[in-house]
Amino acid sequence: MRGATAPVPPSQRRARIPHGLVTALRVGASAGLLALLIIISRDELSALDVGSKSAAAAWLTGAALVIAAAFVMAAVRWWQVADTLDVRVSGRSTLSIYLAALFVGNFLPTTIGGDVLRVNRLARICGSQANAFATVIIERLTGWVVLPLLTLAALISQPSLLSHSGGQIAGGLALGTLVVLALIVWVAEHPRGLGRLAGGTRIREALGAVHTGLSVFRRHPGAAGRLLTVGLAYQFLLVVATALAGAAIGVNPGLRAWLAFAPMVLIVQNLSAIGGLGVREGALVLFLDAHGVNEGEAVLLGLLVYALTLLVSLTGAPALALGGRRNRSKVPAEVPAGS
Repeated sequence: MRGATAPVPPSQRRARIPHGLVTALRVGASAGLLALLIIISRDELSALDVGSKSAAAAWLTGAALVIAAAFVMAAVRWWQVADTLDVRVSGRSTLSIYLAALFVGNFLPTTIGGDVLRVNRLARICGSQANAFATVIIERLTGWVVLPLLTLAALISQPSLLSHSGGQIAGGLALGTLVVLALIVWVAEHPRGLGRLAGGTRIREALGAVHTGLSVFRRHPGAAGRLLTVGLAYQFLLVVATALAGAAIGVNPGLRAWLAFAPMVLIVQNLSAIGGLGVREGALVLFLDAHGVNEGEAVLLGLLVYALTLLVSLTGAPALALGGRRNRSKVPAEVPAGS
């Protein structure tokens, strides 16, 4: 019979911040920032003139349709990752799971919940939690490649965008994102990084699957190129949707400005606990200030984009309610090393 484990002295215990407290702080910070922005820009908001309501409705309808198309492209991107890693799942199932995760991610105070749902439901189909985890992580990484490249391409094509602080911050953020991403990918793909974690605990297996998956894409540049192309289409559609929402309220800084700043807004809004709320609006105020867009217009634009995203996300409610069906395909439990 094993003896009782000696209690750990209080002085040696690690202080842990409860997850609920962290979430509450993030929600509070997002709500506080949004409230501050609305208070600061209340005069501009009250003076807004959207012009023709029918024209504004048409622009917003177009934006919603483009957002829906973007989410379909995101599901295709995820399916491409799964297919390359030999994780057998139908495109229809991928779209259903993605929409359900989208609903969770936009209506609950965190984006992590949606990714967890994706991993769990895909694992029911493919039979491997580690491989499902790898597909989600690699799919996420492609977005962090494409977004800064869009910004840098726009800034290079129109250097005058760098003449104000918003453009300089966007450029610095894009370069910083690429540096951090390169470091993450190097650690994940290097044999002495995550390559050492294959096998063992479930966490080690999951991280090892990410390493193996990245190695597969390195050996198949054609597959990587197709994945980035779909990722580019997805992110470009989100930029177009933002521009269409802006047109509804008369905000039009120009195509290159949208391509330079909208991707960075998509990156920084991940800091918010609730769908980018507060952070997105603040970023739009910062980036669009030098382009004739006042604070009220920028805040309203952010709220419109958020509302449209929520509206489209409702399409995931039925998929979430139906639940993940446990139809397992006959596939290997691990990513084949020679794929």
